[in-house]
Formats: sequence, structure tokens, C-alpha cells
Amino acid sequence: MGFLFALLTCAFGGTGGVKSVSVMEGDSVTLNTGLSNMQDHILMWKYGPQTLVAEIIKRANLSFMYDGKFRDKLLVDNQTGSLTITNISITQSGLYRLQIISRQITVKRFNVTVYELLPIPSISRDSLQCSPSSSLSSNHSCSLLCSAVNVSAVTLSWYKGNSLLSSISVSDLSISLSLPLEVEYQENNIYSCVINNPITNQTTHLDITQLCQPCA
Repeated sequence: MGFLFALLTCAFGGTGGVKSVSVMEGDSVTLNTGLSNMQDHILMWKYGPQTLVAEIIKRANLSFMYDGKFRDKLLVDNQTGSLTITNISITQSGLYRLQIISRQITVKRFNVTVYELLPIPSISRDSLQCSPSSSLSSNHSCSLLCSAVNVSAVTLSWYKGNSLLSSISVSDLSISLSLPLEVEYQENNIYSCVINNPITNQTTHLDITQLCQPCA
């Protein structure tokens, strides 16, 4: 049994774990083979369960692209076999699998997460605050809302200087987020609203003198 296991290990090589790759929508991402120079290798790149997107037969100097949903976005490095996806879209998130065939078979997996471009958060005054019938009406404080529309996999936060005051997060659903904040009219503190995902962020700074005037 041990001898059979050793033979199978030799024949199929390692599979390793899944490498996580994050990229912004519209950017390019390269999935590296780890090879410095292909020789007699055969490489097969697959997307999802079994969709073949690229195949390289080095001995015959042949390479094939099976575009499908990728629409001419694929580039293959002739020396290493690494796969580059240009102008990547949200729909191209998912699992990519590389099969390297030589004296043994090695499988590598890449979990690619594509994040949407972030909007610039909008800061506005709560329109109800100065309503005569509103319980929010105050001569000392100003009620604000920071908002972002149609976002997913982000966190929306209020900061006072570099200190986090509050935050709200959303995972995969595309929704609109709003986060309230109350400040004093005469404050000199610096407030900012930040929207971020694991790759990047967008910030809007609060101008208290412009947005916060006492109710008439």
C-alpha cells in the first residue's frame, strides 16, 4: 500500500492549496505558473469546474485560446506559461485551475476575487433636521448622512481625524448604504467618510461650515 501511494505521489506531484488573488474591475491580473522556462511541458488553464480557456504544448510550440466569456482578454507568457487576464470583469471572479503535465502532473489553483470600482461617498445633511415637526431639530448639533449607492463587499466608515467613529459593512449584495453622524456647529475637528474594500478606498472630507448651518 505504501509503495502504491509513493507511485501515485510521483506520478501526480503536488496540488498545494488555493492561492487567493484580489484585483480591481478593469485591471489586469497575472496567474503565475512558477516555471522559469517551459521545456516539454503541456499546460492547461481551466476556469470554474471544467471550462478550458488556454492550452500550451511547448514541444510543438503550439498555444490555443478558448475565449468563451473572456472575449480576447487572455494573454499567455511564451516562456513561463503564466496566464494574464486583461480588463477583468466581476463575472470573471472564481476558481482558476492550472494543470502542468511533464514527468509528473502538478495542479495549481487560484481563487480570483474581482472588486467593483468604488464610488466617492456622498455627505449630506439630514433633510428632516430643520423640519418644524422634527424631533431632530437642534440649535447646537448637525445631523449628517454619508451614503454610497449600489455597492457590494465594502465597508462605509466615519472618522474623526484618524479615529474610527462608526462603520457599516455589506458582503455580496449590491445595495445602498447610509451612515449617520451628529456634530456640533462650532466644531473644528476634521471628519471624513471612507468607503473601502480589501484593495482600495475612497474618501470624502466633511466641510462643516458649508453643510451645517443652524436651522432658521
